[in-house]
Amino acid sequence: MSERKATIASRVGLHARPASLFAAAVGDLTLEVTIALEADPAEDAMDASSILSLMSLGAANGDIVVLRAEGDGADEALESLVKLLETDLDAK
Repeated sequence: MSERKATIASRVGLHARPASLFAAAVGDLTLEVTIALEADPAEDAMDASSILSLMSLGAANGDIVVLRAEGDGADEALESLVKLLETDLDAK
């Protein structure tokens, strides 16, 4: 299982537009990706392709989240998702 940490850069956190853009990027992958706040146990991780899960996570600007995926291309996929989360998606 691959794992990466990312700091939420969007000013409003993972809410509305940022959550939608991130969920769409995860949905384009052939891997299952989970997301959790850094302080939460791994078993509390949520489906990263679900907008509702992302918004209910409550990740605010500056929070650290943990992304996990397993399978071929997981490392590369997680790296691209980290870059997305570490971009202010509200600024676009």
